[in-house]
Amino acid sequence: MGRFIKTNGRHRNLEGWPLVFTVLVTLSVLIGGVVEFLPLVLVSENIPTIETVEPWTPLELAGRDLYIREGCNNCHSQMVRPFRHEIERYGEYGKPGETIYERPFLWGSKRTGPDLSRVGGKYPNLWHVRHFDDPRSTSPRSIMPRYNWLLERELKVSTIPRRMQVLQTLGTPYTDQEIQNGIEIAQQQAREIAEDIRTTGGPDNLADKEIVAMVAYMQRLGADLARSTAATGGASTESVATSGGPGGSR
Repeated sequence: MGRFIKTNGRHRNLEGWPLVFTVLVTLSVLIGGVVEFLPLVLVSENIPTIETVEPWTPLELAGRDLYIREGCNNCHSQMVRPFRHEIERYGEYGKPGETIYERPFLWGSKRTGPDLSRVGGKYPNLWHVRHFDDPRSTSPRSIMPRYNWLLERELKVSTIPRRMQVLQTLGTPYTDQEIQNGIEIAQQQAREIAEDIRTTGGPDNLADKEIVAMVAYMQRLGADLARSTAATGGASTESVATSGGPGGSR
């Protein structure tokens, strides 16, 4: 009993020094956080992967940057939670392996508009062009503002290789050849999307506009998981990386 009282007295003395107590508690939390967090980051075997998930193409990467620039992630999440009502509306719930190349991640926490993590392939390219030009033309009750300038502004492809190089440094498995040919790869994909838009009744001469990059990004969202689901006959599977950095070998 006396031992308990003595220990309790020391603790009360410590509580009487608020600054010292705050510093010690902060250090304890930081040390515990580092011990829990570092193994998840530094040990690649701890990171689940999905075989069909690959890095963004150069054009999709440019579109993702536009998505962030325009603040789309402020109103749209990219994370389907594992609840029945979410799965019925949006599709299969989000998997950790889907976002191994997300820097920064765009999971989001607000849905002024619907979740977009499964929007890839849901609509044709022309639908997205019209939606960004005038959301009410495709979704009459939409409160989304117009982004019609995406159809007018020229896409800056000159910065794409540098962006890819930075991501390569952070662990995204872009090859040196992909980085070197990043501009040409982006322009080729842009021409294909622009031609599809033209032949389906949309505006012409969009191959060098920002809208094609945004459309490329929209059409990629969830496409990797869809390929994984198709390959396994209904349910996507995650595996553990064994080599090649955060995503294993491509």
